[in-house]
Amino acid sequence: MQFNLADIVETVASAVPDRIALTYEGENFTYAHLDAEANKVAQMFARAGLGHGDHVALFLKNSVEHVTSILGLIKIRAVPINVNYRYTPAELEYIFTNSDSAAVVVELPEHQDTLAALLGSCPLVRTIVVIGETTAALAAAAAERSVTVVSFADAHNLPATAEFETRSGDDMYVLYTGGTTGYPKGVMWRHDDFFRKPLSGGNPYGQDQRQDLAEIAAAAKEFPDMAFLIAAPLMHGAALYSLFTFFTLGARVVLMRDFDPAKIVSAIETERLQVILIVGDGMGLPLVDEMERRQGEIDLSSLYSITNGGAIWSVSVRNRMLAVKPDLLLRDNFGASESGNDGAFSVDEQGNLRMASSPILTLVDESLEPITPGSDQIGYIARVGNVPLGYYGDEEKTARTFPTRADGTRLSVLGDMGRIETDGTLVFLGRGSQCINTGGEKVFAEEVEAALHAHPAICDALVVGAPDERMGQRVAAVIATYPDATDPTLADVQEHCRQTLAGYKIPRSMVIVDEVKRTPAGKADYRWAKEVATA
Repeated sequence: MQFNLADIVETVASAVPDRIALTYEGENFTYAHLDAEANKVAQMFARAGLGHGDHVALFLKNSVEHVTSILGLIKIRAVPINVNYRYTPAELEYIFTNSDSAAVVVELPEHQDTLAALLGSCPLVRTIVVIGETTAALAAAAAERSVTVVSFADAHNLPATAEFETRSGDDMYVLYTGGTTGYPKGVMWRHDDFFRKPLSGGNPYGQDQRQDLAEIAAAAKEFPDMAFLIAAPLMHGAALYSLFTFFTLGARVVLMRDFDPAKIVSAIETERLQVILIVGDGMGLPLVDEMERRQGEIDLSSLYSITNGGAIWSVSVRNRMLAVKPDLLLRDNFGASESGNDGAFSVDEQGNLRMASSPILTLVDESLEPITPGSDQIGYIARVGNVPLGYYGDEEKTARTFPTRADGTRLSVLGDMGRIETDGTLVFLGRGSQCINTGGEKVFAEEVEAALHAHPAICDALVVGAPDERMGQRVAAVIATYPDATDPTLADVQEHCRQTLAGYKIPRSMVIVDEVKRTPAGKADYRWAKEVATA
C-alpha cells in the first residue's frame, strides 16, 4: 500500500476521536476537533484557489493555526513550505522564490510588514492568508500587486466535514533544510517515503512497519496515553517529523509558542509529560540548567525520556540530566531533512557516537562502494531506501547528495563521516563540511564543541576553522559563558580540553560573545561563527 499523510491523520482521528491530540498553551484539542478544524482550513485554502501541487509558505511561529494549516494543505494535496521566521529579508525572499510559493500564510505584524516589502520580488505569490488583523503595509503592497488577501478567520464558519479528492502516496511534501552553512534547500519527499522513513513506518518503537490504514487505526487504539512535548519550532524538520510521528501513533502533542525552559520544566508537572523532544545542546543546555535550578521543586516523576534529534547532544549535558533524574531514558536520534529517522545512537566511554549498521545505513568510500568492516578507512555515512526525490529546482545538488549506484540503488550521502568496526558498528566522526584541516590533521567541530560544553563556565560554543599561515587552518572557538561565571582564559579552556581531546584538536584561538547565535530550533549558525572567529 502507498501511504498518504492526510489519509493517515484522518484514519487516526476516526479511530481515537475523543483522545487529546494537541495541547497548546493550556488549551486541548481532541483528534476529532483538530481534524474538523483542519477540514475547515482545507476548504478555506481551496476557496482561495489553492489545490493539488501548489506550494504554500508558512511564515509562522508555533500555533494551533500552524498545525491546522499543515494538515489543511495536505488534505487538498497542496505542499506546505516551512519558513524560518528569523531569516533576513534576503533569505526570506530566497525561500519564497526558490520554492515557487503560490501563497504565504503569515501572522505577526512585523512578519506581515517584512512580507509587504518583499512582494514586488515574489511574482508567483498570488494569495496571502493572514492570521489576525492585516497590517496597513501588507494591505497596500497586496493591492499594488493585485494579490488576494484572505483572513484565516474565514475558516471558522465553514463546514467541519468535507469531501476531498482521492490522494496518492506520490503527493509531495517539500521540507527546507536549516541552511546552517549556506542557503537552505527544499528536500522533496513523496508522502509514502515520508511515512516509511521519517515516520519509521508508523512504528518508531518497534521493528515491523504498518502495512495498511487498518493496522494504523488498531495500533492507535492500543497506544498508551502519553504526552510528548515538542520544544522545537514547527518550521524545523525534527519538529515536523515528530508532529506527524505522534499523530500517527494517536499520542498527545504538547506544543508551545516559543522555546522557554522554565515553561517546559513547569509543564513536566502540570501536563504530566512523558517525553520531551529537544534539538541538541542549544536546547539541552538551558533545559538542564532549569532542571537543576528547580530540582526538588517540580514533580518530575512522569518524565520518562528526553529525546534529541537534528543537532549534537554532548555527553556532559546528558550526564547532568541523569544527575537530576537517574532513571531517564536518553534517546539520541540520528537523521536529517534529507534522510528522515536513521535510528538511535549509543555513546561509549570515550564519548563516541555509535550505531549498528543496517540494510538502510552503511559506510561508503568516494566511489560509493561499501567499506570493509574493521578497516581504519574513514568514509561517508550513506542511507539506502525511501530516500527523497532530490532538492527542489536544483539538479546539480540533487546529483551530488542523492547519487545512484551502477546497480540502480539510490543513496542519500550528506557528508556525515565515520568508520566501521569489525562487528559492523558505525562510529560517527562528524559532518565533513565542518571538518577542520589543521596541518594535515582532520578535526571534527562537533567533537570539540562537546568538550567545550563540559566546561563549567561555558553555556554554549561553536567551533570553526580559521585561516592560519602555518597550519592552513586552526581550531577556533566562539563561546558564551554563564552570567554568574568568570570568563575563562584561552589557557584555561585549552587545559580543560586536554583532558579528553588530542593536542591537535584543542582550540588555538577563542572569542567570547554575549550569546552564541543559533536558529530558533537550536541548530548551529556556522556562517556567523566563522565571521566572528575570523574578524
